[in-house]
Amino acid sequence: MPFLFSFGAKKMKRKSKRSNRYSLKIAIILNFLLFFGSGISFADTLSLDELIAKTQERYEKTADLKAQFIQEVTIKAMNKTDREEGVVYVKNPRRMLWVYAKPKAKKLIINPKKAWLYVPEDHAAYVQDTENIYKSKLAVKFLSGIGKLSEDFHVGFSKPDNLDRNGNYLLTLVPKVSDTGVDKLYVTIDKENFQIIQCSFTDLYGNLTRIRLSDIRINNNLDDKLFNFKPPSGVDVFNMP
Repeated sequence: MPFLFSFGAKKMKRKSKRSNRYSLKIAIILNFLLFFGSGISFADTLSLDELIAKTQERYEKTADLKAQFIQEVTIKAMNKTDREEGVVYVKNPRRMLWVYAKPKAKKLIINPKKAWLYVPEDHAAYVQDTENIYKSKLAVKFLSGIGKLSEDFHVGFSKPDNLDRNGNYLLTLVPKVSDTGVDKLYVTIDKENFQIIQCSFTDLYGNLTRIRLSDIRINNNLDDKLFNFKPPSGVDVFNMP
């Protein structure tokens, strides 16, 4: 999503802070979604219970992953869609690196201590304590896989069809309570290797975020240093609540 910032403009700073928080929320949700579809293979179509059990089992055996992503965010009130592309790296526990390459370079780095959003073009970095991100019970459930997530969401095959035209699984997750900040989650799982190939979710304002993933690689033995960040010289650092 575009990240807005203008030196000396309080209004623009407030927009930047909101964008930063929204970026972090997306990262938490997608961390779960990336681990959720990590390479199960079955000859027959699974029931919902089988799918949940097997994907949870696989989730717990996935130490890290790397994937290409395309992210599209549609703001309903503006009828505008922004598209971004890049590479994401995820490692348990609590480590993520989102490297955005198009249309503007930026990095979102999360480790057990700090979360950073770095925008080179703006010479700005935004930092927040990681604990503030994971305060909500919902965030913790996202990081624990679909088995835990089902405690707060109704998980089911999408209606009227539980498969798309190519035979891929379609799931819909609806929150059991309305205070999650998410209206619905939609997940498409490849029928052959059970990897996530697309996911999307709407918030309570009708805004839509859609993610398409490709070239997913798991258990790469990623170094923890990949998820560290030190602001370059000359970069302004802003602390987020």
